[in-house]
Amino acid sequence: MSATDDLIDRILRDYDTITVVGASVDPAKAAHDVPAYMQHRGWRIIPVNPHADEILGEPVYRTLADVPEQVGLVDVFRPSEFTPDIARQAVAAGATALWLQLGIRSAEAREIAEAAGLLYVEDRCLIIEQRRTRISRRTA
Repeated sequence: MSATDDLIDRILRDYDTITVVGASVDPAKAAHDVPAYMQHRGWRIIPVNPHADEILGEPVYRTLADVPEQVGLVDVFRPSEFTPDIARQAVAAGATALWLQLGIRSAEAREIAEAAGLLYVEDRCLIIEQRRTRISRRTA
């Protein structure tokens, strides 16, 4: 097992809430389907999107700074060029892990996150990793 695989296992086991930056109301988009899948497997989803009021039955926050509770794992569905700013916002919000979805990479976001001590995963899909590890938050 690689160091990244160990890190992914740790994140899936330790975090029960996923704050999703770029969550979508459109069921045809991965930014809707992935959080819906994870929610169905028992994770709590906190959507962040400046253009929606409710996603997956949850209230939507405009920015990470607007989330009224401690942020832990931040999952990102935004283009790579936006991720350094999202990494800064995650650090400012007190996040402890930053996950960039499949196809999203940023050396600058990695530097920001790791310098602040955040766990960091990029270019990986939560669904693929949940299926690979078989880790679930649901006990039944």
